Amino acid sequence: MRHTFKKDGLTGPDDLSSAKIMAYVREQGVKAYKFPKSPPRIWLNFVADGGNRGRFLMAFENQGESLAERTEELRFYNLAASDCLASFQNRMVIEWAGHTINWAKWGEVISGFHVAEIADAQAEPFPGFDNLLLSYRELQSVMENPRFAIWREVLKSVQGIYLISDTSTGQLYVGKADGSERILGRWGQYAKTGHGGNVALRDLDTLDISHRNHFQFSILRVFSPGASASDVDAAESHYKKALLSRQFGMNRN
Repeated sequence: MRHTFKKDGLTGPDDLSSAKIMAYVREQGVKAYKFPKSPPRIWLNFVADGGNRGRFLMAFENQGESLAERTEELRFYNLAASDCLASFQNRMVIEWAGHTINWAKWGEVISGFHVAEIADAQAEPFPGFDNLLLSYRELQSVMENPRFAIWREVLKSVQGIYLISDTSTGQLYVGKADGSERILGRWGQYAKTGHGGNVALRDLDTLDISHRNHFQFSILRVFSPGASASDVDAAESHYKKALLSRQFGMNRN
């Protein structure tokens, strides 16, 4: 089973405890089309990990339906924690083939899925603004992967001036993240679109959509949430002049 965060289910990383996941999955619809009426003994649980990837969370043993709890719309199962694949908890990431809307699949199907990585599941410590250097793919992971939750909190707390470097040409783009958007919001747009609405970056995408993989993201200066718009604007203008990003880079204004 591949889970995603939503308001009426697992709402975020804080809900990924064994108890909360078990309480969530033991309840299944009587008329469910994707969940089998006679489910197998072992249930493997994954959480969406960016794109169509799924990170293995834990396994439960199905000890049968609790018939006394059944309603007209819901079935409830007696589940127990299982040691199945325990050494891969929070470490194994698979490519969930096919439509991710098909969140429940039989073991015979999932056994053929590609293992994308077996990684360290520990939360990644934030390196500090001066040491932050991300490729486009790394940026996408920071925006979606539970291991980078602390990073997202930090990036959400500051305004700033950032730099996008095209590693294939050496051209630079200086941008700002101000107001309520802050760095997390602005960089989240780049992670989704590859160009964030910027004219020069969008033109590169039109020529070759894979060009975004050459982009490298870093931060030049941070401001507190209360900093004035004029201060942020002045800093952006300064860095555009200092780095010649209008004359030789990707800034169009």
